[in-house]
Amino acid sequence: MTRASHTQGVTLSKDGLPSWLDPVVHAVETVEPRQLSRFLPPANGAGRQSAVLILFGEGERGPELLLMERASSLRSHAGQPSFPGGALDPEDGDPHGDGPLRAALREAEEETGLDPSGVQLFGVLPKLYIPVSGFVVTPVLGWWREPTPVGVVDPNETARVFTVPVADLTDPDNRATTVHPSGHRGPAFLVESALVWGFTAGIIDRLLHYASWERPWDREKQVPLDWRA
Repeated sequence: MTRASHTQGVTLSKDGLPSWLDPVVHAVETVEPRQLSRFLPPANGAGRQSAVLILFGEGERGPELLLMERASSLRSHAGQPSFPGGALDPEDGDPHGDGPLRAALREAEEETGLDPSGVQLFGVLPKLYIPVSGFVVTPVLGWWREPTPVGVVDPNETARVFTVPVADLTDPDNRATTVHPSGHRGPAFLVESALVWGFTAGIIDRLLHYASWERPWDREKQVPLDWRA
């Protein structure tokens, strides 16, 4: 069910962003789709249009990202830490225009209680594809200009809402490579009592890399995923 939201008239703006976000802004403006993922939207237009909000804030330990942990009862990506987000609704508008901006803010509000009026959207990454669920995802980046309280809104959808300092994400001790039973390998982060992997970890990994925030880490350190993952 969609709640009333404050996402009308959404725009992108880089005005007044903190200087530490400059490398992220540059990365967003210059990165190519293939530099983010080998999974790109099907050429025939198939896939369900969706969006996620990559929200940067400033906490007690400096820059941080907002994440949530999906409820274990969900059909897809159950129990996984992720960015707030979900499928576009008709009222979000044009999926090839500002629809993803509205969807990212609306979903973040529905899932975490975030007040969208305190968020300044400043960039959009190329659309990517999640084959296992068939979603075509637009990553939308925002600056949490006026932080508001967040938390679990619907326990049937969300198990936990939390922030992760960027310093923890770049700490080599918190980095690893996941190995899925299928043989697929991907980046992972062990932060805030959570294993961040899959699509979300892939985006974070590439953002850290292209923003030149990445620190050398042991890519041979492996974390196995069980068959249910």
